[in-house]
Amino acid sequence: MIILNRRQVLGSGAALLGGASMPAAANPWPKAGKLPPFYGEIEKRTFQWFWDTASRKNGLVPDRWPTPSFSSIAAVGFALPAYATGIEHGWCTRAEARDLTLTTLRFFWNAPQGPEASGTAGHHGFFYHFLDMQKGHRYGPDVELSSVDTTILLMGILFAGAFYNRADPAEREIRTLAKAIYDRADWNFFRTDGRPALSMGWHPGQGLIERNWDGFNEGMFVNILALGSLTHAGPDSLWPQWTAPYPRYWRGQGPTRRVAFAPLFGHQYSHLFIDFRGIRDAPMRHAGFDYFENSRRATFANRNYCAVNPMRWRGYSRDVWGLTACDGPGNFRLPYRGEQRQFFGYSARGPIDEPDGRDDGTLSPTAALGSLPFAPEIVIPCAQALLKQHGARIFGKYGFFDSFNPSFTYADRKIESGTVDPRTGWVAKDYLGIDQGPILLQAANYRDDFVWRYMRGVPAIRRGLKRAGFTGGWLA
Repeated sequence: MIILNRRQVLGSGAALLGGASMPAAANPWPKAGKLPPFYGEIEKRTFQWFWDTASRKNGLVPDRWPTPSFSSIAAVGFALPAYATGIEHGWCTRAEARDLTLTTLRFFWNAPQGPEASGTAGHHGFFYHFLDMQKGHRYGPDVELSSVDTTILLMGILFAGAFYNRADPAEREIRTLAKAIYDRADWNFFRTDGRPALSMGWHPGQGLIERNWDGFNEGMFVNILALGSLTHAGPDSLWPQWTAPYPRYWRGQGPTRRVAFAPLFGHQYSHLFIDFRGIRDAPMRHAGFDYFENSRRATFANRNYCAVNPMRWRGYSRDVWGLTACDGPGNFRLPYRGEQRQFFGYSARGPIDEPDGRDDGTLSPTAALGSLPFAPEIVIPCAQALLKQHGARIFGKYGFFDSFNPSFTYADRKIESGTVDPRTGWVAKDYLGIDQGPILLQAANYRDDFVWRYMRGVPAIRRGLKRAGFTGGWLA
């Protein structure tokens, strides 16, 4: 069964448990960070995944590899700034990255749109979550027209429009296409049944998905792009609808107080593209800190939960941690340390003491590494410990495999994917584009604000943030 949207399998928060402290936030947070030499190898291999797997025919990027896969439009959104990091590091030339980017944007501008159930790539300027790698059409009848995955794609496209700023014809065309593709998106299509907030998606013949983008999760930037449009903007009420459920998401006291959300990707995705340091909307002004600090607190909460390890999983520690959405060994109920435990395949994971929390012993490197700018003092030691303790078992040609579970040592079970060692446990066999992206882009942001500094100049981002009520910092 295809997982249609990560929000469908989420928990809603993360907890900071006793015994592990969180340092006060640095203020102001440094705008540039040094990384140890070993981290450069992580970045280079992760970049190479995007560079090697992208189709030169249409720019599509697979959802995963080496398992044969459809394309994920979100993976494409992460790939576009990934190519630019390759230029900065000298892993590819500007001309090579420019040409692949132009191929990608031409495909998405010209791909067929319409209400038909097949033979199209999207509708109303949005795109289906998964596309056939060759034809570029909707991949199967269960795949939704996705507002959040299109948002990630559009963020990557808007970055490309800002980054390729030279006068040559190819870079001018990238800028023109980037604006045109964003301007075409009709955000109010996801409100056509009169709902006050944006729907998570749409299916031909079925209509809009019931669940909306409100509360606190990875969808923050959906509303910001909707508010920033000059052609099909959502109403001013979108942001109050988004923040209205916040009271039930707050957790912690004093320096641990935060708007909570269990899997860490919810605290990362919008921050890959938008610099939330020093800017605040009404709830954050009332709270006295910004969303960047909120993600920092969530990162510490996730790590400290793993350090305390209330479910007694093997391999968790203060340096080996990280719960988010990722692959898993499969859906099994099996004996573990004298009791029955539930394991999962692809699923969102987070601390169990939060609403909808889920912890089956599966750790994912992207959970920690995707939080690098928020908490480098715990993320860098985690990356080092992962390499030292697990080595080639979880780190291969293209960086870290998606996930691993040292507690799943059941070698006699028919697992969904990956491999099981009866002593060291289960390891995924695939790299996932949506988990590779945060590792690479957050390292670039930590080094020198790489993605953030281009996105701060994108008019749509500034308009969206201001309409949402953000003030201060670089918006001033």
